[in-house]
Amino acid sequence: MADPKGFLTTGREVARTRPVDERVKDWNEVYVPGSLLPIIGKQAGRCMDCGIPFCHNGCPLGNLIPEWNDYAYRNDWSAASERLHATNNFPEFTGRLCPAPCESACVLGINQPTPLPPPPSTEAPRAAAPSPVTIKNVEVTIIDKAWESGGVTPQPPERLSGKTVAVIGSGPAGLAAAQQLTRAGHTVAVYERADRIGGLLRYGIPEFKMEKRHINRRIEQMRAEGTKFRTGVEIGRDIDAAGLRRRYDAVVVAAGATTARDLPVPGRELNGIHQAMEYLPLANKVQEGDFVTPPITAEGKHVVVIGGGDTGADCVGTAHRQGAASVTQLEIMPRPGEERNAGQPWPTFPMLYKVTSAHEEGGERVYSVSTTRFEGDADGNVQWLHLVEVEFVDGKLTQKPGTERKIPAQLVTLAMGFTGTDRENGLVRQLGLELDERGNIARDADFATNVDGVFVAGDAGRGQSLIVWAIAEGRSAARGVDRYLTGGSALPAPVRPTDRSLTV
Repeated sequence: MADPKGFLTTGREVARTRPVDERVKDWNEVYVPGSLLPIIGKQAGRCMDCGIPFCHNGCPLGNLIPEWNDYAYRNDWSAASERLHATNNFPEFTGRLCPAPCESACVLGINQPTPLPPPPSTEAPRAAAPSPVTIKNVEVTIIDKAWESGGVTPQPPERLSGKTVAVIGSGPAGLAAAQQLTRAGHTVAVYERADRIGGLLRYGIPEFKMEKRHINRRIEQMRAEGTKFRTGVEIGRDIDAAGLRRRYDAVVVAAGATTARDLPVPGRELNGIHQAMEYLPLANKVQEGDFVTPPITAEGKHVVVIGGGDTGADCVGTAHRQGAASVTQLEIMPRPGEERNAGQPWPTFPMLYKVTSAHEEGGERVYSVSTTRFEGDADGNVQWLHLVEVEFVDGKLTQKPGTERKIPAQLVTLAMGFTGTDRENGLVRQLGLELDERGNIARDADFATNVDGVFVAGDAGRGQSLIVWAIAEGRSAARGVDRYLTGGSALPAPVRPTDRSLTV
């Protein structure tokens, strides 16, 4: 235990964000550079090194959180990095992007309240909330220190197995599987249909949440270890999937759950209505230097984002930086509470009202509303969105009579989640893969599909989920592949295909 009294004497402090009027003018990460280092030792010292560390159960990776908290408190950054990498291939990704179910499971979150930090624009504290250890902040500090000190180095295998593996998809699941299998001695090639490696990490996550230099340097590490990358190649369209299987000893499908949920209401065909994953990648391509201005932009427009989750918040922050006239985010469900309800007790991951950095920057959030239709101008461009308030009646969402209204909408982004893996590009059909009742690729306890030598990891098999689950699945699927190729494996398998987040 780092500091036996740390949880009593030290309050929770988190990373400071840059002023709103400054950060909306650029695409850099929202946090003040270097703001964590002066406070992170004491924050890590708040960890109680619990006899039963529930944070382990909150995190599907099984991160050794009390151990690297102790090392961070003692400024032993090398040991902290070793413990962090023991269970997580990419802590610089999770430390920036994960919603931290580990913090929801922290024992300090049971009944120890503390004011949340105020938004940059005010001195008034927000409502009181539980004060778990700032695990994400400690994690990202450890890995950033490791990169700065040169402590993250390639780990090529001592010998090659002579076996080859194709990984389809370069998101967090595919990258984790590829790195694990490469280090186990197999020759691995990663196929990505986009023009750059990273999947949704590259083109779905805005630069202000994670600068893409973090992906680039990790890819260079993997190349130095021996992993091969093939971009601009869509398996199922550019290369026959069955033919790919014949070329390799094993195949890992980590293509994600990219089929977006649509909104089939009158006016959906109007110009200016786009899926979030049509809108966000173009903004990222500007940062990559592919465009001067994106083909789809919020500049000067009234923007409506349909969907209240993280992808919706990404659209909100992107619209702010593009100079939107106004931004409104719609959510069909009621506004969550700021405290756990009885149906989501500790240590489960609760559904709470969140104010992200994008929400701090402005815009309006409207809950319990449903879009009924879109209205356009004579040229076929969307101009108005018609909505109605809804409420639960006998367990079903029902429209409330007399609450219909319309709001200006010159750009609409649909951020309503995903329904399964892509079945239109031929990948599933050409391999003959079976699907489960939810439209995901079915797999057994070793992450193997019904086709010999073909495995599946990440959202393609689990459905839309968190980045920590994707990395955990990639690591676990790698063990299944390694066992298939060699008859045994020393690789870890942190999760089973049937595992789910801690719920009641």
